[in-house]
Amino acid sequence: MDKDITMRLAQQPEADALLARSPLAALVGMLLDQQVPMEWAFAGPYTISRRLGADDLDAHAIAAYDPEAFAALLSEKPAVHRYPGSMAKRIQQLCAYLVEHYDGDAAAVWADAGTGAELLDRLKALPGFGEQKAQIFLALLGKRFGVRPTGWREAAGGYGPANVYRSAADITGPESLAKVRAYKQEQKAAAKAAKPASS
Repeated sequence: MDKDITMRLAQQPEADALLARSPLAALVGMLLDQQVPMEWAFAGPYTISRRLGADDLDAHAIAAYDPEAFAALLSEKPAVHRYPGSMAKRIQQLCAYLVEHYDGDAAAVWADAGTGAELLDRLKALPGFGEQKAQIFLALLGKRFGVRPTGWREAAGGYGPANVYRSAADITGPESLAKVRAYKQEQKAAAKAAKPASS
């Protein structure tokens, strides 16, 4: 990825530097971004690379890693995720898919996508990526990494517009992180209020 990219998702310089230079790290961080604070999720790839004794993540190596040993690696204190065992499995599934379909090159998922819609379809095909996660990652690629196929903002849905604070794609520092967190809390509260009270 571009050496001029600055990431602030993990709020840790080394972890953010890895996200900026490693397409696979960025994908794994996005995969981990559920049911834990965003900074915890996006620091995960760096923690994993350190525990593997590597400077980067390698899809071939992770896909081939012994599943029990990989789960143990993620479970070491401090754990990489609240659910390290299930997330270890998901990361290995993602890496196996990348090996099978893209020869282990995460950047190939978006390198030659002709349109935003095509890129969204490719992201949704990744294990662990539903519609919402795929749209957020598409917005992250467009806003932070300069990956902008025709119609990318539209394909990213509500996460595509400029000057919104809705997802990981909009974080450039602590201030924007606080705004995104506030937005997510509002969404959660609205969803809770919309649920009919159980009798």
